[in-house]
Amino acid sequence: MSARPSASPPAPGPRLLLMSLLLLGTVPGPHPGSAFYLPGLAPVNFCTEEKKTDECKAEIELFVNRLDSVESVLPYEYTAFDFCQASEGKRPSENLGQVLFGERIEPSPYKFTFNKVENCKLVCTKTYNTEKPEDKQKLDFLKKSMLLNYQHHWIVDNMPVTWCYDVEDGQRFCNPGFPIGCYITDKGHAKDACVISSEFHERDTFYIFNHVDIKIHYHVVETGSMGARLVAAKLEPKSFKHTHIDKPDCSGPPMDISNKASGEIRIAYTYSISFEEKKEIRWASRWDYILESMPHTHIQWFSIMNSLVIVLFLSGMVAMIMLRTLHKDIARYNQMDSTEDAQEEFGWKLVHGDIFRPPRKGMLLSVFLGSGTQILIMTFVTLFFACLGFLSPANRGALMTCAVVLWVLLGTPAGYVAARFYKSFGGEKWKTNVLLTSFLCPGIVFADFFIMNLILWGEGSSAAIPFGTLVAILALWFCISVPLTFIGAYFGFKKNAIEHPVRTNQIPRQIPEQSFYTKPLPGIIMGGILPFGCIFIQLFFILNSIWSHQMYYMFGFLFLVFIILVITCSEATILLCYFHLCAEDYHWQWRSFLTSGFTAVYFLIYAIHYFFSKLQITGTASTILYFGYTMIMVLIFFLFTGTIGFFACFWFVTKIYSVVKVD
Repeated sequence: MSARPSASPPAPGPRLLLMSLLLLGTVPGPHPGSAFYLPGLAPVNFCTEEKKTDECKAEIELFVNRLDSVESVLPYEYTAFDFCQASEGKRPSENLGQVLFGERIEPSPYKFTFNKVENCKLVCTKTYNTEKPEDKQKLDFLKKSMLLNYQHHWIVDNMPVTWCYDVEDGQRFCNPGFPIGCYITDKGHAKDACVISSEFHERDTFYIFNHVDIKIHYHVVETGSMGARLVAAKLEPKSFKHTHIDKPDCSGPPMDISNKASGEIRIAYTYSISFEEKKEIRWASRWDYILESMPHTHIQWFSIMNSLVIVLFLSGMVAMIMLRTLHKDIARYNQMDSTEDAQEEFGWKLVHGDIFRPPRKGMLLSVFLGSGTQILIMTFVTLFFACLGFLSPANRGALMTCAVVLWVLLGTPAGYVAARFYKSFGGEKWKTNVLLTSFLCPGIVFADFFIMNLILWGEGSSAAIPFGTLVAILALWFCISVPLTFIGAYFGFKKNAIEHPVRTNQIPRQIPEQSFYTKPLPGIIMGGILPFGCIFIQLFFILNSIWSHQMYYMFGFLFLVFIILVITCSEATILLCYFHLCAEDYHWQWRSFLTSGFTAVYFLIYAIHYFFSKLQITGTASTILYFGYTMIMVLIFFLFTGTIGFFACFWFVTKIYSVVKVD
């Protein structure tokens, strides 16, 4: 064997925050309270065949998840490939989050007994005759998936089975997936995993990993009578052209499939399994070895410091304006008793009669604010639960399920906020307002999602959502979210309109000619830069977890960044709002929403840059899917940041005009 692959580590498995270990930014050590287990996550004890009881199992089941690739957005179910299939066995039920992200967990034909060593055991043999179109199609699909470096994801006792190897700097990388096989190009260049062995050298040839050496590490429970708990499952993929297929001995040359091969091709799938006791690893900290091989924590601290510097700078500016300038302004305005002085009003006090004039398109703004509030509360609660550790890696799909359920249940605040602001903007078409709040933004997201689903369905991918699940999502939206929005809107319209501290004049005031910097567009473009500066490093890790199938577990950091983002959006908007009011421009409502909402445009630009510079995605369908899903994220982010900006500015304006005396 030659050296291990020293390329950057292949991206590990399951997708989008779904495999997420929650800790405050660092990799966890053994948990002190290891007797406390979250629902459904209690440890399973294993014993040898002779000692098995109801509490102690002997059989270890291996489950297979869907296969995915860094070079394609399309995951496929295990059954889509012509591998060995399980004869029977019940399929674990998936939750909503898993279904939405194409996780399809199925029983596998690999069955082990605890502490029973097996060597080169045959699972099944697959025979292909290249003259038969059906066989040729299966073989071509297998070749295509090796070319795109599709990876298996196996699960034992709710833990990913990992493939660990050395990467540069003497570090060990543990990948929660392993490739189907690899390809040597017609120029003799080894692609992907073919670099692991010098035996892979035939040109224009595929090598399939048809043998796995599995090693299961366990930890004996102290009480002794309870058996053992599994703390790690590692494997090494190998390729053997078994000479005696009926009695394989796992020796000889690798299993090659030449692109020019014709006639009959036989592939025998085998495995070996061994067990090793690890006294030092406790069950509660069994995920550590996977997470420790992800070298990101120091970058996270750098990003937090970077964000905090921006926040301190902005807070300093806002504090200076609030305390010095505003304090002076207010004191000076309130000391002017004589009418002569009052004639010489200037700055932001001049526009007191217009500051609460309803904005143009008030209906749309109020609907955006309603949806934004829904997203804001949902994000806060989800991240809060994630930090507490409720959405842990063993709890697959929990994060997405939690977010969807919260979004559905938060229809009431959305309806209430939209109705309250629409009423204060002087609107009277309350039915239209409620309907738009219920259907506009969710409808856009659902339409985009539905089109993406049609593409996935056409490509036969496992990420395509079954019809039943689509109906269930629509039922959640129409039967729970919409009625709750109506209830919220009912209470919002029933309350009196928001009391403003100053009266609005009958005739709108003329806005003077603005300088370049106080015109709307430059302010909006500048306003989005600072909030984006706070999040872009975190964004890189989130995009990695979605598109490069890397685990995302740093929810402590993410929660911190979320708080910093809220503060930065608020302060940047207040700052620009103050400058515009001093320039006697009183159209602050839409501008405050768009100033911080413009962060989403920078997010989009970054996502495009990420696609071209970091991803190796090929194929039209994958590209359309990437940008389709990115647009959903951009819209949600736009509503979320815009709402923060508007509320901050609304509070600021109400505050400063309530302390100044107006005749």
